[in-house]
Amino acid sequence: QVQLVESGGGLVQAGGSLTLSCAASGRTFSEYHMGWFRQSPGKERDFVARISKAGGITAYADSVKGRFTISRHNAKNTVYLQMNSLKPEDTDVYYCAAAQSSASFFARDFDSWGQGTQVTVSS
Repeated sequence: QVQLVESGGGLVQAGGSLTLSCAASGRTFSEYHMGWFRQSPGKERDFVARISKAGGITAYADSVKGRFTISRHNAKNTVYLQMNSLKPEDTDVYYCAAAQSSASFFARDFDSWGQGTQVTVSS
């Protein structure tokens, strides 16, 4: 499995921006579809965005479409989540995930996970 480490979370005012990064190690990064999920305490882990192995295909949750952008740099073994026009309801722990076999919207289909990074949006 690939090892994943997220960074870039923090506290931001509503309307502001943050960029999350997820650095991968241990396996060939370009062999993995990558995704971002988020989770609040006591709730399920929700899909945010995903990107294909080569980066040509992306998908987003309706709640973030037009505000968030997922990208990847395979030479740097890193996937990013650019978050603009942040809202208080975007407050969550954000997780990076890797899936080798297929692209999916579901957390259960991802094989490897990072430890998460907290994003807090104040009103």
